This record gives sequence, C-alpha cells and structure tokens, in this order.
Amino acid sequence: MSSATGPGAAASGPRLPDFPWDSLAPHKATANAHPDGIVDLSVGTPVDPVPAKLQEALSTVAEVPGYPATHGTPALREAAVESLRRRYGITGLEPDAVLPTIGSKELVAWLPTLLGVRPGDVVAIPDLAYPTYEVGAKIAGAEVVRLAPGELPPAGTRLLWLNSPSNPTGRVLTADELGRMVRAAQDMGAVVASDECYLALGWDAEPVSVLHPSVGAARDGLLAVHSLSKSSNLAGYRAGFVTGDPALVARLLELRKHAGMIVPRPVQEAVTAALRDDEHVADQRELYAARRAVLRPALESAGFTIEHSQAGLYLWSTRGEDAWATVEWLAQRGILAAPGTFYGPDGARHVRIAMTATDERIATAAKRLGS
Repeated sequence: MSSATGPGAAASGPRLPDFPWDSLAPHKATANAHPDGIVDLSVGTPVDPVPAKLQEALSTVAEVPGYPATHGTPALREAAVESLRRRYGITGLEPDAVLPTIGSKELVAWLPTLLGVRPGDVVAIPDLAYPTYEVGAKIAGAEVVRLAPGELPPAGTRLLWLNSPSNPTGRVLTADELGRMVRAAQDMGAVVASDECYLALGWDAEPVSVLHPSVGAARDGLLAVHSLSKSSNLAGYRAGFVTGDPALVARLLELRKHAGMIVPRPVQEAVTAALRDDEHVADQRELYAARRAVLRPALESAGFTIEHSQAGLYLWSTRGEDAWATVEWLAQRGILAAPGTFYGPDGARHVRIAMTATDERIATAAKRLGS
C-alpha cells in the first residue's frame, strides 16, 4: 500500500490488514458453480430462525419513541446476571456491572481505544485468533503480540485477550490455565478481556468462564464478553454484553454514552427474553450437535485430521497441505471453508469449517466429501 500524501493524508486513518473474507471470492465462485449449489461453511452465520418468543419480545416495544439507555434496561441487566449464574455458575455479579453492546464485534474492535491503549502499548492475543482482536489493536495504534498456548503476556501489555472456547480452533482452556493467564496480566496492570461467545457450546470439554469461582482470579481489570449471535441466533439483531470489573464497566459506560454506542430498545427487549429462557439455547445446541455428528466423521473419512474442536461452532481441520490448497479442494466439491491464515500465521496448514448450515446442506457436504 502506497503512503498517503496531500491535504487528506492526516485523516487517512490507521493501516489495517486487508479484509480477509474478500480474498475468498474466487473460491466462492468455484463453489457456487457446483450443480447442486454451494455449501457455505466459511463465515459461521446462523441459519436457523430467531426463536418466536424473541421475535415477539422485539415487537412489544416497537412503538416506544424515545432514546434507549446506553446502560440497558434494569430488566436486561438483571436477566444477564441471572443467566450467567444459572447457565455457567458465575456468582457475585451486580446488575450495574453489565453493559449491553451492539453485538460483540464492535466492542472487540473499539475496546483498546476505549481503554486508552496507545502507540507503544502491547495488545496480546492468542496465536490463532479472531481477526478483530488484531484490528482493534491497530485502530488504537498498539503493537500486537501473538501468544503460543500457555505463553504469558510480555512486559508492556496493556490488554490481554483470552478466548475459550477458541475461534477458530475450538480449544478449551481449563480453569487453572485461565487463572494463570489472568494473574500474570493483573500483576503488570493489564486489562484482561475474555471472549466467551461460544461458552454454551462445549462438546468434548466443558468450557468455564473467566469469572467462574474455580478460576480463582480477582475481578479487578477483568472483563467477560458475551454474544447472543450463536446461542440465540441473534446475529442480525447485533446483541451482546460485557461484564466483570464494576469500575471498568462504569468507565466503558461513561465513554459509550458520549460516543452514542447504544443498543436499540427493541433489541434490548429481545436480549432480555433470550437471557431469561434457557430452553431455546438447549434446542439450538442440539441442532449444532447433530450437525457436528454428521460433518466430523465425513471429514475424517475424507482424510482430514480434526484438531482441538472440543467446543464451539467450528472444526479445525487439516489435510497436511497449504490451507489455500485445501480451500480450493473443498471449493471444487461445492464447499466453502475459511483458510487458517485468516486467524494467524500458525494456521497456514488448516482450514476452519463451520457447522452453521442447515441440516440439508450439512448432509450434502458430507455426501460430497465421501464421493
């Protein structure tokens, strides 16, 4: 990329990586050309309907004309605290320490900036990670350091991202592993943000929140980020929340009030209904479990090795070759997957294969893999 010059150069913004999904376009075209259509297992977009009771909740406040509260309704915050206690055994949270977010991606992207991370500071992320962790650091002008499994954050770290279950690998960190990382970051005064968007989807291991008592960490400087996109099919609603250290959440609230980062009132109502109801979460989990039971053995029979993938919505897969060669091999069979390079250099020989397709498309993918 050439350096910007001229009157607008100062307003050109931070230098960011190319948007990774754009590079999949040729392979998507190949997969689309399959006579029986594409099976898109790349992005991980929910395909099942929004549960009826959440749709109904959205519509109940459609006539409300006023501005919504940045902090969310008291009912939403109370529902979040209760759902975390019920579903994940998290205790000791107060409703004031819950802050709704416009999905989780915007929080991930803007958290370093909101925390005052500056050029010269370090944002530490997993070696294989959701790309927006790196993007958020670069927006703030910070240095990104990728940590191998078990590696502690280096000196100068201002923000440490944890992610269990991992996107893309599905790796699950134990309570002891989480506690060790949290304490190391706290000892140097860094904020720890734990991305827990896939916490409801444990398969071969039971994920634990960084806020769970078994982790044994103080909550100073500790945040847990949650999304309803996957567990409640609310990706289109942009629905999430962050909780943890009350003082840190209060500071984020203050900044977000000024910036107009507000979840729309109807979405707040849908989020409240989703957090109060565990049945639809269990139903969705069963759908994904059934799809996983079809897709995983089909991949293994086709010569793939599945690594980690103990939880979450993805199968971290390899054929022992360059990731883009595997993407093309799958595209020739009408299946689109994401190359592991989207998530870091260590993903160069893997692909991430999502389980977010209809039962019919998953069955179609399995059949193609076996032919």
